[in-house]
Amino acid sequence: MAGPKKVSSSKSSKDAQSGEVFNDFKEAINSSMKAYTTQVEGNNKLKLIDIFCVFLVLVGGIQFLFALLVRDSFPFNAFLAGFIMCVGQFVLLISLRLQILNQIEFPGISSNRAFAEFIIASLTLHFICLHFIN
Repeated sequence: MAGPKKVSSSKSSKDAQSGEVFNDFKEAINSSMKAYTTQVEGNNKLKLIDIFCVFLVLVGGIQFLFALLVRDSFPFNAFLAGFIMCVGQFVLLISLRLQILNQIEFPGISSNRAFAEFIIASLTLHFICLHFIN
């Protein structure tokens, strides 16, 4: 019967490296959250945009899971239209967020104009997706 194996030094160095990577990842997450909270602190427009983005990601995920669970291609146009609408609305919201946040990079665009362009683009997206359903 063989005795217990000795732990090699490479195993302990891998554990140390993985612990270091975990600490670096944890530090990066903490600094990202701190930067995000300072960015949206007191700006309710950005908070509302971010909440709507999270909602769109959840709805898109639910639609995708539903399509995987049903495993039928019957409502495929409806699935595609709904999923494309979620992705498109997410992209439009991120564009609106960037235009509101970075007034230096978009000097000729006021926040009201950015919102008006967002509304027109959203209506166009919804019109196209509704016609895609047929």
